[in-house]
Amino acid sequence: MSFLRIALLTVPATVLLGTLSGILSNSGYSNAWFRSLDLPSFMPPAWAFPVAWTILYICLGLSLAMLIHARGAAGRGRLIGLFLVQMAINYAWSPVFFGMRDPSTGLYLVGAMIALTVALIVLIMPVRRAAALLLVPYLAWLCFAAALNYRVLADNPQVAPAGRSADIPLD
Repeated sequence: MSFLRIALLTVPATVLLGTLSGILSNSGYSNAWFRSLDLPSFMPPAWAFPVAWTILYICLGLSLAMLIHARGAAGRGRLIGLFLVQMAINYAWSPVFFGMRDPSTGLYLVGAMIALTVALIVLIMPVRRAAALLLVPYLAWLCFAAALNYRVLADNPQVAPAGRSADIPLD
């Protein structure tokens, strides 16, 4: 299968799954629980998140397509598996943070995504340099997301470790 055919599957699937993860978990400023939190001063406006994530998911889908297309590359199967594990954690973040109202576990998930993305960049670089470089903006955004997640957790001590609090309204 050609790279273009693979990308025509991986890019829309990556964007769609990311979008569904956010919609089904009621993520973002439309979430009453989230709006009730003390948010960091460096929190971007609501419109920035769908724009950024759409671009990042396109990059992730292209990177995955390049990796799938790298037939015969040593360790390709393991790299695809690692990539998919990282994506599963990515798709779990919104349901955990927004759906379960658990910024503490959310922060652990972001940390895992950062570690896996660094590993992917290093391991994919010799296989497909462009695929590895497409992960760099994603890594930068994950670091920013970790800072946001940390500040939300630090600035809202009323959020219990299990992500539930009587002080914060549920939707």
